[in-house]
Amino acid sequence: MITLPISLRIGVLRGGPSPEYDVSLQSGGHVLQNLSNTHKPFDIFISKDGTWHIHGIERSRERILKQLDVVWNALHGSYGEDGKLQELLSHHGIKYTGSDKFASAIAMNKAMAKEQVKVAGIKTPVSIIVRREDSMIDKAKEIFNSIPHPLMVKPTCGGSSIGLYIVRTFNELLSALEQVLSVHGSAIVEEYISGKSVSGFITEDFRNQPIYTFPAIVTSSGSVSTKETRAVEDMAKQVHNMLQLSHYSKSDFIVSPRRGIYFLEVNTVPKLEKKSLLLQALETVGVDTVHFIHHMLSLAVNRK
Repeated sequence: MITLPISLRIGVLRGGPSPEYDVSLQSGGHVLQNLSNTHKPFDIFISKDGTWHIHGIERSRERILKQLDVVWNALHGSYGEDGKLQELLSHHGIKYTGSDKFASAIAMNKAMAKEQVKVAGIKTPVSIIVRREDSMIDKAKEIFNSIPHPLMVKPTCGGSSIGLYIVRTFNELLSALEQVLSVHGSAIVEEYISGKSVSGFITEDFRNQPIYTFPAIVTSSGSVSTKETRAVEDMAKQVHNMLQLSHYSKSDFIVSPRRGIYFLEVNTVPKLEKKSLLLQALETVGVDTVHFIHHMLSLAVNRK
C-alpha cells in the first residue's frame, strides 16, 4: 500500500448545495470511515446553504482550510464538480483529489464534453441546446421536427441522473424543457438511444500503468459482449485523455445492438458510497478501498 504520512492533515468535503447532497454525505462518510483506519481525517461538512462546518462546528471556510494539507472532494454535482470548488482550493494552496477547475468545468458541461469527445471519433447522440432566453415554442418545434423520437431532456450542466426526462410528444417536450429551465440556464435535448447502459472507470498511475482502466460495468439488465466491453473501456480512456482529466473518472455509454456505442457523459467525482459502481469496479479487480483512497490522495499530494 502507498504510505501517506500519518501527520498528513486530510479533509473530506461532503454535502454541499447540489441536488446530489445526500449521496455526497454517503460518499464522504464512506471515505471518512476507511481513512479512520490509518489517519485522523477532518470531517468537512457543507450545508445546503453553503455554510462550512468542521467536525460539526460551524467555521469560516478560510479558518477550516488553514488546518488542511489535502482534501478528498466528495461533493458531487454543482459546486464540487464544476470547477468552483477546485478554484477555491487552488486559491488557498490546498491539494485536492480529482480534475482541475478547467477540466472539471468542461466535463460538467455535457454539450462541451460531447463536442470534445466527438473529435476523438466517439459517437454521441444527436443533440440541441435550449437556453432560457430562447423562444420556447419555436425551439421545441425545431427539435421535435429534426431529432428522432423519443427524446432525452436534461440540464446542460448537472450531475448524472438528476433532472432527466424521456419524452415522446410535443407537449411532454415543452413540459420537460420548462421543468429543466426553471432551475438551470440551459437544457440539452438529445436523441434517446435504446440499449445497455455501461460505465467505464479510469484511474492514473496505478498497477504500473499511467492510465489504468477498470473492467467496464453494465448498469442495466442484460449483458454486452467482450468486444463491446473492451471498446467501452478504450473509449473511457480516450474521454479521460481528451478532456485532460486527472486522477479518476467515470464515463457513461449506451451500447446499442444495432447502432454501436454512444458516449453520454463523464463524471469527474465518481460516487464512492457503499453500493457505488466504483466500489464494484474496485472489487472486480481485488483492490481494497483503503488502498484506492490512499492512492488517490497520493496523486493529489503529488499533483504537479
